Amino acid sequence: MASIEQIGKKKACVIGGTGFVASLLIKQLLEKGYAVNTTVRDPDNLKKTSHLVALQSLGELNIFKAELTVEEDFDAPIVGCELVFQLATPVNFASQDPEGYPSSKTLAEKAAWKFAEENDIDLITVIPTLTIGPSLTLDIPASVGLAMSLITGDEFLIDSLKGLQFLSGSISITHVEDICRAHIFVAEKESASGRYICCAHNTSVPELAKFLSKRYLQYKIPTEFDDCPAKAKLIISSEKLIKEGFSFNYGIDETLDQTVEYLKTKGVLNK
Repeated sequence: MASIEQIGKKKACVIGGTGFVASLLIKQLLEKGYAVNTTVRDPDNLKKTSHLVALQSLGELNIFKAELTVEEDFDAPIVGCELVFQLATPVNFASQDPEGYPSSKTLAEKAAWKFAEENDIDLITVIPTLTIGPSLTLDIPASVGLAMSLITGDEFLIDSLKGLQFLSGSISITHVEDICRAHIFVAEKESASGRYICCAHNTSVPELAKFLSKRYLQYKIPTEFDDCPAKAKLIISSEKLIKEGFSFNYGIDETLDQTVEYLKTKGVLNK
């Protein structure tokens, strides 16, 4: 016979659970007492799922096999869930188009809004900025590598970081745990609706480089960027999210400190 506690337990589904943000979102949901279903492409690939298996010690976490393009694969994971978090995106990683991934995210959101309107579904979207912080995944997330390229010295990624500033007008950074908290916050908030930008800090490549060089004296960090605007031309605002009652836990200092320590544990930076 089920206990009162078991009957009252809320249930959530996280689609695409192996990723940087998704796996930490699952961790936070479990810590809040949710029973969680998540989907992965190959549950038997421990290189991709071992960090999820480890999270099962925190609570009820069920891992389902599902292909994002096969609709019926999601019937079982979603049934009975009060909340569904969609973090997976279909994208051709063999494509040479650098716009492929962000474009796929934009198109997926547009399709989701259309589907929600046609089917009377309560949909909320969270738009995160460049995401950093410690990851549960075995591999270092691409966003961490990009944001921290000034300190790791990866010239290709430094050029990509400058390109990001030219395209978006700023380097906008948020701690991954705050992004996960924002997802849960708006999902649980009855008054929440529409789209929410989640951005904790706006800067530029030159400003970020100077900040890093002063804070981490043991690393050789370039600070001269004549080909890059010194200041952010665009401030990405989380005003709507903050007005809803959300507050960020991590400032830029702690966000970067934690990410540097994480890269040390991964052997990318010297201790």
